[in-house]
Amino acid sequence: MMHFLTRRSFVLGTAAVATLPAQAFALNENQARSLVDGLVGEINRVIDSGKSEKAMIKEFEKIFKKYADLPYVAAYAMGADGRRASNSQKKAFTKAFTGYMSRKYGRRFREFVGGRLEVSKVRKVKNYYEVTTIAYLRGESPFDVSFHVSDRSGKNLFFNMFIEGVNLLLTERAEIGAMLDKRRGDIDAMISDLKKAG
Repeated sequence: MMHFLTRRSFVLGTAAVATLPAQAFALNENQARSLVDGLVGEINRVIDSGKSEKAMIKEFEKIFKKYADLPYVAAYAMGADGRRASNSQKKAFTKAFTGYMSRKYGRRFREFVGGRLEVSKVRKVKNYYEVTTIAYLRGESPFDVSFHVSDRSGKNLFFNMFIEGVNLLLTERAEIGAMLDKRRGDIDAMISDLKKAG
């Protein structure tokens, strides 16, 4: 497993930021903060809603679609294997991956019920901004949840997230790689598995 993580997450994964194209830097600190303020506001609204887990996950899917650069995250998660995927497979993967992300991270954010997220600081890093929030949960010490925000897609969206230092992009590339390895590289079988994962 360590070899797998090294192969997929370190060698390929360290290019996560480098793959963002060089461009005129239009996004500014206030816009990055505003995006995450909106995102955090919607997450706080859902966790305070008292809805069932299933209903919350549907809400989180809408939030991810609105605020996250899902095509980029999905393409990054598939990594080099995406080069041999057909257009229909890429489309099916992105759809399945969006649902998977919503279930997985929706359940993670559901753990915040009774707590809240607050934006604490913003800093420019190369051609994106890192917006750090603090999660305040009942009975736990506060911890950081950070979002990397870029306008690379033509819109201001977050393309990576860190929860307590755990990197979403690298984690999901490792997860998808493990699913593909389990299915001996069969992309269609991996997509089928992904629809039930999270």
